[in-house]
Amino acid sequence: MSRSTFSILPYINRQKVKADGTANILCRITVDGKSAAISTGISCTPQEWNAKKGEVRNARDNGRLASFLAEVKDKYNSLLTANGIITVEMLKAVLKDKDTTGRFLLNFGDTIVEWYRTSKARQTFLHKRTWQKNLRAFVHSLDKDDIAFEDIDENFGEEYKLFLKQDQGRIDSYVNHCLLWLNMLMYKAVDRSIIRFNPIAKIGYEKKAAPKMTHISKADFVKMLSTPMADERTELARRCFIFASLTSLSYIDVKKLYPHHISENSEGRKFIRKEREKTGVEFFVPLHPIAEKILSLYNTTDDSKPVFPLGEKKDIYLDVHTLGMVLGISNKLGFHASRHTFGVLMLNEDIPIGSIAKMMGHADITSTQVYAQVTEQKISNDMDKLIAKRERNRLSNEKTIGK
Repeated sequence: MSRSTFSILPYINRQKVKADGTANILCRITVDGKSAAISTGISCTPQEWNAKKGEVRNARDNGRLASFLAEVKDKYNSLLTANGIITVEMLKAVLKDKDTTGRFLLNFGDTIVEWYRTSKARQTFLHKRTWQKNLRAFVHSLDKDDIAFEDIDENFGEEYKLFLKQDQGRIDSYVNHCLLWLNMLMYKAVDRSIIRFNPIAKIGYEKKAAPKMTHISKADFVKMLSTPMADERTELARRCFIFASLTSLSYIDVKKLYPHHISENSEGRKFIRKEREKTGVEFFVPLHPIAEKILSLYNTTDDSKPVFPLGEKKDIYLDVHTLGMVLGISNKLGFHASRHTFGVLMLNEDIPIGSIAKMMGHADITSTQVYAQVTEQKISNDMDKLIAKRERNRLSNEKTIGK
């Protein structure tokens, strides 16, 4: 058995720094004068890389790199012992095959979903798991248990889109979420040098339909105000819906409202200042007297407990649904309609849209402008104002001409 020449050299490509500021650490393997590069699966910033020593200044990542390089040497020795001869292509193939998790779409996606299960909010994890389940159903429909990233092309993405729309009958927004999940997995594979580019990047998303705002009319809101419920749970739902309609708080913001979020200014006017749980954007809303009255019925002193004793989201939504049916408002009333009701009520009272945006915690005023499109009363009022203005101009012109 003749001993071949062998060397390994870890390095980073400083010309290919990713959006997060890191670059992949690669390993150049040379056997008998022929070289090949392979990803180590580790990244670092150019500042963390010690080119002279071929090391990372981060101890944890440097340990991972040392383990990888040791494994390369072990694989080289094993192949040489088993075959008596070795090429750089043989060694690279063995090293690429050692980790199938990173090379196959579903296996890789399962790993990401598991990370969400342990690291993110439960609702986020459930969404990711559902999108992964749809992707798995599509791959299985192709008579495959899994598919390698390198075998995915643009046609795969187009067929997946058709599968979601035609075979599963999914709505456009659902299709877009599933495509976003697939694209995320593809871009992560690019970041890890599993593939060179995302082959489905140019596949178009479905056109987003104009959001359908569900709110209750002022008359229905007055009916809700004047109709207390005998059932304790439904009455809590009624009060919270009214409170949210006067403050713009979503269900999760109502549930996580604590006494310290409620303050009072020098004039004795109470207000809520809090960050939206969904976006982290701060909102500020003065309290309507009715909202203050509702608050006085619940916890406003013990900051170890929330203001309202709300249960699970599904329970309050069921209670609001019941409330809508009992009052004859809607058989599909949901809690989020209260937030939309706030936007419409404020707009109808001629509150400036910038102020509404601040109270609702909208980071972008375009989100608030949607409410200008959902109320016939607002359109009617605007038209009445226009007609009145034209009439005033006409009368003014007639007087001028008469002179």
